[in-house]
Amino acid sequence: MGTTDPAAPGIETRATDTTGAPDTPAPGLPAAALRLLRTAGFVSNFDRFCITPMLLLIGTQLGVSLPTVMLAASGYFLAYGLMQPVWGLASDRLGRVRVMRLSLAGAAVASLASVLAPDAPVLIVARAAAGAFFAASIAASITYVGDTVPAAVRQRPLSELMTAFALGTAVATVVAGALAHYVSWRLVFALPGVIALYLTVALRRLPEPARPPAGSLLAPIRVVLRSRWQWYVMAVAMLEGAVLLGFLTYVAPALESQGASATLAGAVSALYGVGSMSAAQMVKRLVGRWTPVRLIVAGGVQMALAFGLAAASRSVPALVLTALLLGGGWSFMHSTIQSWATALSPTARATGVAMFGLALYVGSALASTLAAAPAEHHAYQGLFLTAAVLTVPLTIAAALGRARYRG
Repeated sequence: MGTTDPAAPGIETRATDTTGAPDTPAPGLPAAALRLLRTAGFVSNFDRFCITPMLLLIGTQLGVSLPTVMLAASGYFLAYGLMQPVWGLASDRLGRVRVMRLSLAGAAVASLASVLAPDAPVLIVARAAAGAFFAASIAASITYVGDTVPAAVRQRPLSELMTAFALGTAVATVVAGALAHYVSWRLVFALPGVIALYLTVALRRLPEPARPPAGSLLAPIRVVLRSRWQWYVMAVAMLEGAVLLGFLTYVAPALESQGASATLAGAVSALYGVGSMSAAQMVKRLVGRWTPVRLIVAGGVQMALAFGLAAASRSVPALVLTALLLGGGWSFMHSTIQSWATALSPTARATGVAMFGLALYVGSALASTLAAAPAEHHAYQGLFLTAAVLTVPLTIAAALGRARYRG
């Protein structure tokens, strides 16, 4: 039977067990709170990925070249990554919920500026601002789970969050292009702005979790950087970002190089989100039954198979399986490593999670940049084979480190 959390009027806390039933998030985390956190993560990922299928159309309508309008995307991604530690420090000092509300209010304003942008320079600045503000949502929601859910069952609600993140990616990839083509690209930017504004108000109902008193401004950074395990997990995250997120970017171009339309390529890429959502439900039920090491290895095997398949064939069926397997690998491996990251620096958890995210995005950016040259020459076989090979040391490092960790 549910009980009402006195600190959060109207938010019902549900009982839970070790089976991971769909309607039982975890001890200490109300079901309504988890829905708000999932929505915040969903809208952040939607906004981050929605511009990719609209670049050509935006450039045509604003009368600028593709490299120029690409600055709106690259500026967003750069601001998103660089703001991770900033929001982490703010969260440890000001509180998780307060930072989410402040950042989402700013994101709503930046989205409105994107909608009204009269030319490319204004759009570029507005999108960079949106990236800077939306950067807080995912790390803060993960940190909130780390603050409120016992470590033994923490991966279950984290898997729920990963499902919402993947859904945001998939919906953005599929829906943004269609809305931009048939209605307007400005409407696409308006949608996350409206949701961000709603969350700014709705998150008032979310109780602020207890956290250690804030010391000096840079104290959380010192706590995080003194931890050898934090450095180790950040290195793993950087390699994971490079292997999975960096090379994932080229699944759609690889299919287009075989003559497929941009619409088909986008739909196939969106299956990554479908695979991630499906696997996340499996992971939620396996937590407590499988060890973290086993989950990591299962994810690594899926990723290696996915990239090996893509290296062997760039046909539609092959890349459909590739996208699904990569989504599954992400849910099995990343949610396990992410859960590990939340336990490394409990007195500076938000900063630790933010530094983990920064490492992940830096790895992704480095790999996607380095892979651009071979992709331009359609050397996708070697590109995906490299990803498959790199999956092996990633899996070994993550599994051995998790097995030895006794924190």
